[in-house]
Amino acid sequence: MINLARLPEVSQLIDLALSEDLGRGDVTSASVLDGDGGPVSAALVARAELVVFGLEVARAVLERVDPRIGWTPLLGDGAVAPAGSIIARLDGPAVPILAAERTALNFLQRLSGVATLSRQYAQAVAGTSTRVVDTRKTTPGWRALEKAAVRAGGCHNHRADLGSGILIKDNHVAACGGVGVAVARARERAPHSLRIQVEVDSLEQLAQAIAARADLVLLDNMSVAEVEQAARTAHAAGVLVEVSGGVTLERVPAYARAGADYISVGALTHSARAVDIALDFA
Repeated sequence: MINLARLPEVSQLIDLALSEDLGRGDVTSASVLDGDGGPVSAALVARAELVVFGLEVARAVLERVDPRIGWTPLLGDGAVAPAGSIIARLDGPAVPILAAERTALNFLQRLSGVATLSRQYAQAVAGTSTRVVDTRKTTPGWRALEKAAVRAGGCHNHRADLGSGILIKDNHVAACGGVGVAVARARERAPHSLRIQVEVDSLEQLAQAIAARADLVLLDNMSVAEVEQAARTAHAAGVLVEVSGGVTLERVPAYARAGADYISVGALTHSARAVDIALDFA
């Protein structure tokens, strides 16, 4: 598994985060502690049940601040941490640990929040063949991290960027003059290795997409009953079905039962709440 902390974009994020928090130093520690504060032991503690993700990034933050900080993980990325459990132990000088604390926790809490929410969605479709996938609705600069957290929680990734897949949206359709025209152009011009997906919002548009030989249709903001009917039609023609638009955790099982092959959920990244993780000195 790739160490995300070694990616250039993640390294830049760590530098930026430390700069905004430590750019003028830690005046509190400098005021109340002598020197490096002396040796301490600390623990990262889960205050509520959560799925852990972001350990390597948190470790990289600590090492960037002071390589003397020791790091002993007790759980791995993707593990479920019960409330009260210790995720990792730290040891080293007090001042650099305090200097790195907030930045390390910001990464770990945010990414574990994405993984924890993703696990809930993955569990909601357990026992079906449906995959819950993320979207490009990610925090600017954090896409690689957040999409990795989605996978750690048990869901799957959609497009990484605009160059990694063809998804003809409603505005493309409007600009082209119709679903059939848009799909036909993509079929003619796009790289042969990419599937052609098109968004449809009616059974009429679905018929046009099938006639134009789309590989996958995106059913946008359709009811469960509409999805069921559209999925039967699409599957009979060998076309895969993705559902999107206002999908909630409560509605995911119904869409899966209705025949969705994929359910895209922007909330996995744009609405995941940071989980409660604390750094406590022993």
